[in-house]
Amino acid sequence: MKQIKITELLGDGIGPELEQSISSLSDALPLDIEFEKVDWSLEARNDASKTVIERGISSIKRNQVALKYPTITRGVSPNAVLRRRCNFSVIYRPAQSMPGIKSNFKKDINLHIVRVATGGTYEDPGQLVGRHAAVSLRMVEKEPCAHAATFAFELARRLSSHVTSASKHTIQRVTDGLFESVVKEVHERFPFIQHKVELFDALLAKIIISPQDYRVVLVLNEYGDFLSDMASGLMGSLGTAASGNYAFNHDSSVALAMFDPAGGTAPDIAGKNVCNPAAIFLAFSMLLDHIGRRDLGDELRYSVISAVNDGTCTRDLGGTMNTDEFTNLIIKKMVE
Repeated sequence: MKQIKITELLGDGIGPELEQSISSLSDALPLDIEFEKVDWSLEARNDASKTVIERGISSIKRNQVALKYPTITRGVSPNAVLRRRCNFSVIYRPAQSMPGIKSNFKKDINLHIVRVATGGTYEDPGQLVGRHAAVSLRMVEKEPCAHAATFAFELARRLSSHVTSASKHTIQRVTDGLFESVVKEVHERFPFIQHKVELFDALLAKIIISPQDYRVVLVLNEYGDFLSDMASGLMGSLGTAASGNYAFNHDSSVALAMFDPAGGTAPDIAGKNVCNPAAIFLAFSMLLDHIGRRDLGDELRYSVISAVNDGTCTRDLGGTMNTDEFTNLIIKKMVE
């Protein structure tokens, strides 16, 4: 059995508990996985030498696949550092309803959000102008847009679905207009995939009214941030949200991939064995897909979804289980 090396960026708060859940799960899988652990906790990142940051970047580039746990952002965002240093230009966030989670939204959603991970106003902290004004530069680049569009159309092909790109191209004519023009160019390589264009504000309303009409949604940086959190809210919880982060070669193939849960470090419950590992399991299922074990990725997803739907889950999702109990249940389902 070929050994699979995976960079593991350790985190803060509930990070060590999630790490233990992944360790127990991976030990039960029919895979030879070696985790290359790098401590990316706030204390380690604040070390004057900064060597841990370089070790993490080098490890990801060497192994080409990584799993990251929640980290505290204080000063410089570790996620921003990773995107810049590893050239992660695309974030992929699936959002699928789970009937076991109580939600005010009663319709099912099955969204696959593909987000340009760079540019927008997020790249510029802005500056004050005079005494009563501030300005921020918004930048949209062709290459990350092309990577995201290619990823979205490839995903739609695998899902036998269509792609909806959304922006404010009628108002932001230059920046969002450039994005839509790049998407249109990439679509020419996928003529068999239907492509629709929506205005982003209208898209939000339409997803709430008719979520079944949307599957793969392609958006710029800020829009993807807003849409991902809205989708989690419609589902009823951030506790099942996981993401993939991708860097690309010149031929648009994936060069590096990193997977992580969308939630934070939850310091108020850290160390109490009550945190919810569902999101890190779903992030790991995306990793399994990426390394060519979609069979195991599907089994892990099904195990998590079925457990949540049955109400056999952690307290934040309406169940009664602690972290270890839920982890052991998922392992049992996988083994069975």
